[in-house]
Amino acid sequence: MTYEEQDSGPATPPDAAPDAAARRDWAWGGLTTPIGPLLLAATREGLVQVVFHADERTTRGALARLEQFFGGPPLAEIPHLTTATAELTAYFAGELRSFTVPLDWSLSAGFNARVLHALADGVPYGSVVGYQDLADRVGEPGAARAVGAAMGSNPLPVVVPCHRVVASDGGIGGFGGGLETKRLLLALEGVLPAPLF
Repeated sequence: MTYEEQDSGPATPPDAAPDAAARRDWAWGGLTTPIGPLLLAATREGLVQVVFHADERTTRGALARLEQFFGGPPLAEIPHLTTATAELTAYFAGELRSFTVPLDWSLSAGFNARVLHALADGVPYGSVVGYQDLADRVGEPGAARAVGAAMGSNPLPVVVPCHRVVASDGGIGGFGGGLETKRLLLALEGVLPAPLF
């Protein structure tokens, strides 16, 4: 099993938690969607994390990691969280094709961040890209497998559309949120036929 195919959980922040003087404001909320409950977290800079399958246990773990990373407990509200919730709701209703909520990339770094930026900026709604093509786009032609690992590390799935990255053999590839979730997202965007039931 590749890293990308492992069960999706919150991304592990790349750096140690900031000291108290560097505490960052953040907030979180839940969203019920056709692919299951999502946890959304945002800072004053933008949406910072989307977590699939946000049941009580997953939510507890994600919040503990975010509280440690950001140096304190969440606030009640952050404007970017409200925007992200509204945009994701519209996306799942088929009314939004491009997200405008600002993104906070602090949970991604290095090669993974480069790949995720290329994905966010260059693979629009209703289209797909292969792992190898994405590796080529970031100037790393031998890194198709590493692109898969970058997709698995994506702290912002759906908004940064790792579900649009597919295998070169025509298969849909792996997905941290589960293959059924990937199929549903690709069907929503018209890439795959909608499930019959």
